[in-house]
Amino acid sequence: MDATPRVTCGYLNSYVNKNVMVVGKVIQLRGESALIDADGNITAHLNRDSHLTAGSGVQIIGKVQPDLSIKVLSALDLGTAVDYNLANTVVELSHQHRSLFASD
Repeated sequence: MDATPRVTCGYLNSYVNKNVMVVGKVIQLRGESALIDADGNITAHLNRDSHLTAGSGVQIIGKVQPDLSIKVLSALDLGTAVDYNLANTVVELSHQHRSLFASD
């Protein structure tokens, strides 16, 4: 089983109809969706179990839609002490060294 790939906004087009993991900052809540900054803005379509706060960090696992939004399967509020540069670096390294981040 492959690990869920970590992505930022720029990688979404490579994962349409696949599950991904995103770490970003909640910029805005709009009803049943949220705008997430993950090295670019991503619209996340929330489920009933998603309890996010604007300004907080979030880890989302969800399915990338054809419009490059994400249908959230799970969301974890990370609070405000998130190092987004570190999260983005992990994404970059996971794509440069796939064998270290995926399992068979």
